[in-house]
Amino acid sequence: MSLAYPAVWGRFLVNPNSDQYIAGYAFREFAASTLRATGHFPLWNPYLFGGLPYIAAMHGDVFYPTFLLRMMMPTDVAMTWGFIIHVFLSGLFTYGFLRAIGYSFYGALVGGIAYMMSGQIASYVSPGHDGKLFVSALFPLALWMLHLGFRQGKNWSWGAFALIIGLCVLSPHPQLLQYTLLTTGAYSLFLSFASFEGVKLPRDVAIRRLGVALLAVIIGLAIGAVQYLPVREYVSWSPRAGGFGDYGTATSYAWPPEEVFNAYLPQFSGMLDHYWGRNIIHLHSDYAGVIVLMLAGAAFIGLRSDPRRKQIIFWSVALFVSLLWSLGGATPFYHIPYALVPGTKFFRAPATIFFVGTLALALLACAGTEHFLQGRVSKKYVLGWAIGGFVIALLASVGALSSIAESFADVRAVDRVQANNPHLVLGAWRSLVFVLVVVVLWFASTRGKISSTTAAWALLVFTTVDLWTIEHVYWMFSPPAKVIYASDPIIELLKKEPQPVRVLPFQVRPTAERDVFLTGDGLMSHRIRNSLGYHGNQIGRYNELIGTNSSDNRLVVPNVLQVTNTRYFLTNIPELPFIGNTTLVKGPVVNASGDTVYLYRLNAENPYSWVTPVAVKAPDEQVLATILNARFDLTRAALFDTSANVTVAQGVQSLPSPLAIKTSVRHYEPGKVQIDLSAPAPEGSSLVVSENYYPGWLASVDGKPARIGRADYTMIGVELPRGARTVELNFTSPAYQKGKGITWVAIAFGFLMLGAGYWRDRRRLA
Repeated sequence: MSLAYPAVWGRFLVNPNSDQYIAGYAFREFAASTLRATGHFPLWNPYLFGGLPYIAAMHGDVFYPTFLLRMMMPTDVAMTWGFIIHVFLSGLFTYGFLRAIGYSFYGALVGGIAYMMSGQIASYVSPGHDGKLFVSALFPLALWMLHLGFRQGKNWSWGAFALIIGLCVLSPHPQLLQYTLLTTGAYSLFLSFASFEGVKLPRDVAIRRLGVALLAVIIGLAIGAVQYLPVREYVSWSPRAGGFGDYGTATSYAWPPEEVFNAYLPQFSGMLDHYWGRNIIHLHSDYAGVIVLMLAGAAFIGLRSDPRRKQIIFWSVALFVSLLWSLGGATPFYHIPYALVPGTKFFRAPATIFFVGTLALALLACAGTEHFLQGRVSKKYVLGWAIGGFVIALLASVGALSSIAESFADVRAVDRVQANNPHLVLGAWRSLVFVLVVVVLWFASTRGKISSTTAAWALLVFTTVDLWTIEHVYWMFSPPAKVIYASDPIIELLKKEPQPVRVLPFQVRPTAERDVFLTGDGLMSHRIRNSLGYHGNQIGRYNELIGTNSSDNRLVVPNVLQVTNTRYFLTNIPELPFIGNTTLVKGPVVNASGDTVYLYRLNAENPYSWVTPVAVKAPDEQVLATILNARFDLTRAALFDTSANVTVAQGVQSLPSPLAIKTSVRHYEPGKVQIDLSAPAPEGSSLVVSENYYPGWLASVDGKPARIGRADYTMIGVELPRGARTVELNFTSPAYQKGKGITWVAIAFGFLMLGAGYWRDRRRLA
């Protein structure tokens, strides 16, 4: 609550750069309102990038228990408290894990604080990475359950472990799930075959418990079937199909080696707006804490006589490996996981693994706290830190650290390095102050001026203050969602459109802060269909159609505007000289983001659907080239994919004239559309609908099943029988239905495993 207190009076834990502000709120509000209204989750999201499956394309914590908060309170309030609760749980579970493996109250409490208030965990709120936080919070709980199962023989812990893995799968953050499985797997082997205080598990017991742990992981993975069966089906449709394609992209957003120094001096590469480093964005904190680092180093003092020496060694190795992994392409090490670990080529930002290293630091700080309170820390050690801290502060004050920073910075970032220098100097002296605090505590404790209990509480308080002084900067709150996503006259005008249309928003004039309606998903929160949006896992073919990855701007090509049903342009300049044939219909209007915006209507029909007199099949590259050809009239032919199960004309030498038939949408909702034709359809005609095609779309014509396929590169095409007058489209997801069944069965097995284990433990004690 020292970080989160503004939530008490209703502030929303987002900032203009947060993924939750840009897109997360719209995703979650859409699901929450649909669930309340219909009793089921939405399967289709029609509001971004021509439409995409809601479950398969992943829209956040759809099935994770935080969705229940959104059933009980407003979406923005629920999202805020979801972050707060999990930051707290990350500390609580770390404390429990450390206590379980034998550490004292004070050491475990320092370790819990070191983890939960570290930059790695506490600053997840800044970029809005809730999925990462959920997995990071569950990680120490999973380790806790493994220790109980392997070393204490608690049978109930296996069921708990299965359910924890299931929650990690549902988070859903596959990258951190991968890191969790790798680390818990290594820890399981360690617990199975290492001896602790002279006690080693019999080999048959170790192997049997490893087998049970593996079964628990399988059950946990099965719990995630409701999310990951649809995702698995979607992979080939995603823009990430086949992975990122090159080692450089997969290692992007790694932890630059020079920025490891941020763990001690967070101002070195600049915090938030002062960042000058190699990564394009750096919205999180790398700060581990000065006192935490000092205590972590103290864990190695007298290591030989420490009863938990092997735990310290294991987690030291985990710290080293996670650091190497975090550095990505800066060392040759990352070639090993890139080549050997399944799924790695689909991820970037290898630095995200450092939550494992952070937990390792927390454990080492816990051990170091015990050594400190036991008087095992030497005078030479604390004075060495004091001298080192003073040297760093002196180097910062004379400009030496800024000079070092300039040697790493891009030439275009030198001005930012220089602007950051005052913050760097102040930060270096701030870090030194906390070093000296520990030195003073050491002298007071060793000379009997304060008791060990007082020293322990002082360490706890100053560790917290040290971390708080940095991490509170990352807890940025905004007004409630009803204020920052408020409607305006332009939005109200768009809501009154009688037929489905899409809006193409784009920002021309720079703004002080992000305009979520122009460069985010603000329009989605008002159920307005956006030709673009902010997602990252939209249907790949739509990306190719609009030229997301090409140098030419295809979005304003007339045929692309037509096939995407784009009728309006929303921007923040009073004229559109570079897009012809438009009319200003509203503006200037100041929107909820504080930007002055204008709405233009394209003076072209661009309907949601149209009937073509003929259908043909062609390879994708030919279809795309034809659509981009300004001489091609989309209404004269439906261009189907070669694998589409539809009947097409053979030997077409020339295209017939467009039909006079018009279409109108009688009913429109996500995943369900009813379309009327103004006249009976002739033989051989087809209906093209400006909604992305994806397996699961079903069509019926005049109440009878109809053939459907991918047309005009990415849209829905329906084969029309002679005389057709009405068409109904419904989106289904067999993979979701199958996954839901598997998930419920797996959850039942997990609780059965938990209950049976508890019964066995009680029976054994009796």
